[in-house]
Amino acid sequence: MPRRVKESPLDQLFGALANPTRRDILDALLDGDRSAGDLARLFEMSRPSVSEHLRALREAGLVEERAVGRQRIYRVTATPLAGLVDWLGPYERFWRDRLAALGEVVDRMDRDE
Repeated sequence: MPRRVKESPLDQLFGALANPTRRDILDALLDGDRSAGDLARLFEMSRPSVSEHLRALREAGLVEERAVGRQRIYRVTATPLAGLVDWLGPYERFWRDRLAALGEVVDRMDRDE
């Protein structure tokens, strides 16, 4: 299979969300904006390690960064999740239709008993 030169935004999003620590960081940011240092203390991780996770989240568009003095403050941005919802839509419809059909079969079986 040929390798892609550049990841699509959806690939970056899935890559960022695949890591449980990154999902935990996003959860923490739902409570409010935080600095990398705050996150490092919260998760008992080194700042460079937290910064790497934040970089992946930022590149996927899931967090925004702003400078406040010497600190970098991070917050969640939900915009990329719209692309994920769009991608998942056909799968949701697929399973909804299949489960509805299964429900009809079960109802028929119940009536026939």
